[in-house]
Amino acid sequence: MPEIADLPYIPYIDDQGLIPIFPPRQVGVFAIFDADKNLQFVGYSRDIFISLKQHLVRQPQACQWVKIHLIDKPNRTVLEEIVAAWTTGQNPPGNGEAAQDWQESIDCRYAMTAEEAAQFPEMEEIAQSKLLKQVARRVEATIMEKLQARGLQTEIRFNPKTKERGLLDI
Repeated sequence: MPEIADLPYIPYIDDQGLIPIFPPRQVGVFAIFDADKNLQFVGYSRDIFISLKQHLVRQPQACQWVKIHLIDKPNRTVLEEIVAAWTTGQNPPGNGEAAQDWQESIDCRYAMTAEEAAQFPEMEEIAQSKLLKQVARRVEATIMEKLQARGLQTEIRFNPKTKERGLLDI
C-alpha cells in the first residue's frame, strides 16, 4: 500500500493550463491539497481524469495540488483501504463536514436572487426549468471565470440536462 507522504505533489493545473491527463478509465486513488498543501479530499475513481475535473469545478480554490496512485487491477476493497489509510489522522474537509460540496452535483438554487426565489414556487414547471437553467448558467460562468483566472486550458463541459434541474455536473 503506497504511503501518501511518499508520493510527489503534482500541480492541479500545470504550466500549460492543463489538468494532469491520464488514459481513459484509469483507476486510482487521489488526494487533493490546497495552495498550502493541506489535505482537502481523498477519493478513488474509475476515471481519474474525469474525477479531477469534477472536483476542480466543485472546489476551484481548494484544488491546487494532487497526489495520485494508479491501480492496474481495480479492487474496491483495496481502493477503500488506501483511502482509509491516507485519511487516518488527517480528517480532510472533503471527507467530513464538507463532503457534499466535494462529492455532489453543484446545486445552483442557492444563487437565485431574492426575487427569483420568491417567484419560483408560483411558476409553472416549464418556467421553473428555464429559470433553473438560467441560474445554473450564471453559476457556471462564475466557476469558469475562476478557472480561467488560474490559466485553465483543459476543456470543461457541463451536462446540459442537469442544468434544467438547477444542478451543475460534468
